Amino acid sequence: MESVEPDTTKTVMMNGKSRYYEPAPTDIDVENFRKVLQSRRSVRKFTSKPIPEAVLDDCLDMAMLAPNSSGLQPWTFYVVRSPDKKKQMVKACMSQLAASTAQELIVCVARTDRIDEFARQMLREWPTPTLPTVVKRYYQLIPLSYNPGPLNSFAAVKKSAVALGGLFTAVPRGPFNRQDVKLWATKSTALACENLVLALRAYGFDTCMMEGFDEVRVRKILNLSSAELPIMVIGAGERELDGVFWPQVRFDRELFIRKV
Repeated sequence: MESVEPDTTKTVMMNGKSRYYEPAPTDIDVENFRKVLQSRRSVRKFTSKPIPEAVLDDCLDMAMLAPNSSGLQPWTFYVVRSPDKKKQMVKACMSQLAASTAQELIVCVARTDRIDEFARQMLREWPTPTLPTVVKRYYQLIPLSYNPGPLNSFAAVKKSAVALGGLFTAVPRGPFNRQDVKLWATKSTALACENLVLALRAYGFDTCMMEGFDEVRVRKILNLSSAELPIMVIGAGERELDGVFWPQVRFDRELFIRKV
């Protein structure tokens, strides 16, 4: 199934200026959406039923619709298909059932090595006929903003400049060093992971988002560079009857929600 691109020809007049207009759909079934959320569980055991290729591809497409910082999409999804690599990946996941019984193993990787490239690509593929000046300047500055420099040498300078500016106005406080940039990429990639597991659940399949894996072995299996950070291995398939081991636990909402 192909993703539907927004119709950029739709415009409205606001304050005497033509603005892009993309109306939000009003026919979304909240209860079915709630059912997807509530039935999404960490499934530890899967049946032998395969996930149809078209279904998996559509779910991956929906994963990539996740919100992401500056639209730079700092992720790669490795769908492990080689029998040998899959066997190695199961071992790297400590041979847990969620990995060994999964029909698909998807390694979700946050990336910091394509920021400059994708900033330039955003300028080339901007979806309106005219590239706004503010947008052009923003993406031209991104390579500088996200570059920590050799041995984080730019980080201290940028941090000092931002601290000074912050005395007078609100300013973004990072990312400055390499760890900051990794965290930046990880946040966006985690959002895409959530999209992926919810999309699979909507199709009637289940997942287990595994953080318990040997990162060194996963890196070796996939030949990842130092700029590629494996943050999650997702096992996916059809839920076995005893695939959910325990009832879900959620603490009282008052522990987490503050209206200030």
